Amino acid sequence: MGAAQLVAWFLALAAAAGAAVSAAGARPSEVALGALFTYDSTIGRAARLAIELAVDDVNADGTVLAGTKLSLKSRDTNCSAFLGTVEAFQLMEENVVAVIGPQSSGIGHVISHVANELHVPLLSFAATDPALAALEYPYFLRTTISDYFQMNAVASIVDYYQWKRVTAIYVDDDYGRGGVSALGDALATKRAIISYKAAIPPNSNADVISDVLVRANMMESRVMVVHVNPDTGKRIFSAANKLQMVASGYVWIVTDWLAAVLDSSASRDLKDMSHIQGLIVLRQHTPESDAKNKFISKWNTMARNRSVTSGLNSYGFYAYDSVWTVARAIDQFLDSGQQINFSTDPRLHDSNGNTLRLSTLKIFDGGEQMLQQLLLTNFTGVTGPVQFGSDRNLVRPAYDILNVGGSGSRLIGYWSNHSGLSIAAPEILYQKPPNTSAQQLYNVLWPGDSTTMPRGWVFRNNGQALRVGVPNKASFKDLVSSRGPGNVTGYCIDVFNTAIKLLPYPVPVQFVTIGDGTKNPSYIGIVSMVAANTLDAAVGDFAIVRNGTAISEYTQPYVEAGLVIVAPVKQTPPSAWAFLKPFTLEMWCVTGALFILVGVVVWLLEHRINEDFRGSPRRQVITIIWFSFSTMFTAHRENILSALGRFVLIIWLFVVLIINSSYTASLTSILTVQQLDTGITGLDSLIASSLPIGYQNGKFTKKYLIQELNIPESRLVALNTIQEYADALNRGPNYGGVAVIVDEKPYIDIFLSYYCNFRIVGQQFTREGWGFAFQRDSPLAADMSTAILQLSESGQLQRIHDEWFTRRGCASDDESQYSSSEAAREPSAADADAIQRRPSGCSFKELLQFVDKKEEEIRRKMKRRSSDKDNQAAGSSGALSVTSAY
Repeated sequence: MGAAQLVAWFLALAAAAGAAVSAAGARPSEVALGALFTYDSTIGRAARLAIELAVDDVNADGTVLAGTKLSLKSRDTNCSAFLGTVEAFQLMEENVVAVIGPQSSGIGHVISHVANELHVPLLSFAATDPALAALEYPYFLRTTISDYFQMNAVASIVDYYQWKRVTAIYVDDDYGRGGVSALGDALATKRAIISYKAAIPPNSNADVISDVLVRANMMESRVMVVHVNPDTGKRIFSAANKLQMVASGYVWIVTDWLAAVLDSSASRDLKDMSHIQGLIVLRQHTPESDAKNKFISKWNTMARNRSVTSGLNSYGFYAYDSVWTVARAIDQFLDSGQQINFSTDPRLHDSNGNTLRLSTLKIFDGGEQMLQQLLLTNFTGVTGPVQFGSDRNLVRPAYDILNVGGSGSRLIGYWSNHSGLSIAAPEILYQKPPNTSAQQLYNVLWPGDSTTMPRGWVFRNNGQALRVGVPNKASFKDLVSSRGPGNVTGYCIDVFNTAIKLLPYPVPVQFVTIGDGTKNPSYIGIVSMVAANTLDAAVGDFAIVRNGTAISEYTQPYVEAGLVIVAPVKQTPPSAWAFLKPFTLEMWCVTGALFILVGVVVWLLEHRINEDFRGSPRRQVITIIWFSFSTMFTAHRENILSALGRFVLIIWLFVVLIINSSYTASLTSILTVQQLDTGITGLDSLIASSLPIGYQNGKFTKKYLIQELNIPESRLVALNTIQEYADALNRGPNYGGVAVIVDEKPYIDIFLSYYCNFRIVGQQFTREGWGFAFQRDSPLAADMSTAILQLSESGQLQRIHDEWFTRRGCASDDESQYSSSEAAREPSAADADAIQRRPSGCSFKELLQFVDKKEEEIRRKMKRRSSDKDNQAAGSSGALSVTSAY
């Protein structure tokens, strides 16, 4: 081969290689895009025009898919999961690179498995079931807001108005069940629940819907959350209006299907609008923009040209952006040098006589790369920012909150995942740091043209009474006792019955006794029965403790309570020699010796220079004794002249002060304070000792002593009755009894009213109260709390207490021996007779006056009396002489 031929050969090879490379990078002239939705539906009519407009706009835009035409392949699912699935298979035969749809969540679940096998991404603008976001469906992308966020918005509204229970009315399909499941999770974060689920079978007629609503109306919740499709929703409110359920006291919160219906209704029927007055409705929020207004104008023009009578709704906006999302992803896919190729799947072949044509279904070879380009989408469309987060949901989910009234609706606020409820637009709040503390909505016109916020619940109207558990105890019958099935009495029962009569609605009650009456039942066990829905409430002497509040809802306390310690005391009889008991014999001897010693020391220092300490030996001894002992009671009359003597006296006076104070305190304690048998004086000494402790069986005391005070269980002795309390304390720890009993103060007060040889030692070391237990977040708990406060403020609660507990308790230590009535009463005739028979003579007061008089005055008085007697004698003799003269 010559050089010229070799060069020509290389040039031809290079040209062929260049041609191959050019062919490999060439864009296709047309790319097929599928669409799957129901043409004749509220959402489908808006979406159909929006998708066609989007395809036209993409093909007219030279910056996207330049040189490549987007070809739309559309299929009608006819509101049927079966027909929708068939149409989806037929659509896949068209070698589409992506599908806009499906509209239905049910169809989405089915054909997502097909999309997984054929690697064809699905972009749904209306399938809102949160379950479709599962990793099981990697080729499913939601280009609208998931119901996960919508149900969080509903939960925020429920929490804003402080409702705790809702009734969920939903269509029983994938869409309805998925939404209600998300609602339950969202309400749980707000400490609210779905108290009743009213499931409506798909395609139900009016009679079936009415039956479902009647059962829902028997429940206590009046907050209705409706999550259905538009056709079923219209029948629901028609039936609810006939049942007078869209009236004052009811709350209806409706998901975005109703907003789509209202927006799509060109001329709203006033009769239909009368069925939905006062409803709260959610609608996907789309911020205002020039692109949005331009699209609305185009859509309306196309609708007029095609004689479409329905209007545009928010789903139409998301359908329009979905097409642009696919177009931009295809453009990026082709720009990266990828080719649109389809290949057959050897597993899909037609067997003999098979007419399913499975072999026509081909795998999109670039499906994985196309999916990644879709997940990287980031542009601003007519719905706002179009971008997928890490959870494959659209970023910045937000809803408008509408209130239906008159012939339309008005905006009362917004909800966003960023800041919760607000009256400011979400696009403004997204520019600020998250703040969910300042929740706000405008005023609502509620059903029945009411401006007063409904309470949200009533007592259930299903013929069932309130199941109230009552402990059948072995002791403290004054508090609660059972006299047979349903016949219970006691202080706690009277408080409950009086409070429940104050409720603004009737509440039938059925008392259920728990326990056999021979021993106390477990109180936390009864509360657990309330939490498990075996009982509706628990009434009795139930302490409001941490374990109970974790599983139930308590009312306002109607009695203050707390744990105290009761112990036996020694009954010491009074003694005339009690004044000697403060000091021991040794102490008395030492004290006396000190007095004598100080007197002698002062005499030694003073007698040579001080006349007060001089005189006869007898006088000096008396002065020594008098001076030393008088320093304890009064100022001494002797003056101290020497400096050393004064120094000794100052020290001695300080010692006398200490002795005097100690003696007084000890004597006061002996005379006024009873002595404890066990030596336990309070909580600290109780914990430090190893003595047995009694507690009331069934109450929380045992658990508290073990868990909070770390007292070994071996020290604890369960007691049931008041008699067992007294017997155990009287026996004491040495004879199989207990040293002290720890119980709540109301029980101890009752116990001490029967037995006076025991008393409370130390201080009350816990603070709690007694209340009635209801199920968690039960509205009855709040209403009963209000009723208890009314009883307290009116004084009726105290009167009920006095009616049950009028028994005179033990006399207190400082109580006088005689009652004031006896001391102040008028003297009787017998008393007057006794006074008359009292022997004459000087009274004690006269005796003191006589002793206090001076000696000279006494002598003068005696002389006066003797002279008076002489005069009386002379007068008597004169009278006798005159008488004898007659």
